[in-house]
Amino acid sequence: MVDDEPDAKELFRQNFRREIRKGVYVFDFAQSGMEALGLLEGEDAPEVILVLSDINMPGMTGVELLEQIKQKWPDIPVFMITAYGDATTEGTVREKGAENFLTKPVDFPALKEKLSELITESGV
Repeated sequence: MVDDEPDAKELFRQNFRREIRKGVYVFDFAQSGMEALGLLEGEDAPEVILVLSDINMPGMTGVELLEQIKQKWPDIPVFMITAYGDATTEGTVREKGAENFLTKPVDFPALKEKLSELITESGV
């Protein structure tokens, strides 16, 4: 999960608390695109089945992060999240390789369903 808003981390932890407690999902959080790339490139890089990224962040935007992820790790699915969803933005991120486009406030039951589908499809 990549979001510059500190509240996003707690919001995701609260909404996925059962799954986290059961070990279904493990979340790593980054507050910037550069921090996310550091996690992905690090020696202790986690096994990543999905990157959830906000679009509007200072420094490296979510779109720029998406481009870098797709260049270096084309098989990692990326879901983009924004408070300012419109058809143009959605078209742009899908064209650049985003598998999904979510608007804030996040519909957590729908997100959980999409994650479950992703895991089933990938066989993880």
